[in-house]
Amino acid sequence: MSKIPTPDRGQPLDVSYIYQLAEAINEIAATTSSATYKYAAIDTSNGVQNSLITDTKMVAGEKVIYQTVTTVTADTTVAFSYTFKGEFKYPPIVTASPILLPGTSATQNVTVTLTSVTTSRVDGTVRFNTAGSVAVKVNLIAVGVPV
Repeated sequence: MSKIPTPDRGQPLDVSYIYQLAEAINEIAATTSSATYKYAAIDTSNGVQNSLITDTKMVAGEKVIYQTVTTVTADTTVAFSYTFKGEFKYPPIVTASPILLPGTSATQNVTVTLTSVTTSRVDGTVRFNTAGSVAVKVNLIAVGVPV
């Protein structure tokens, strides 16, 4: 979108300048369409929040559980937490996925459980259901309403 030069004080407004203003307004109207595909419905603890997708907040991060290969016994549980960069207005919707790192054998059978989600942090546990060598991290994606 082009920037419209501001007129000098006392400068008469001519048709060309008014035309530039109308074009700029039309460009803004076209980019802020009210089409339904441009909205996100985020079902928070405070009910469904509808907002433009551009007005939602997304945070993606990873939490390394075991960086180097470590031996675990069956049913080992490791707690973790991840603090968001900035807060959400309501607790966001969070998805967690375990990622296997090289040299693992037991992490083929791993479970990630989120135990608490707040406006600034998520807590969870990683459970290794079989014994063996592990190296794993958890990828997290949070989507919510910004403050």
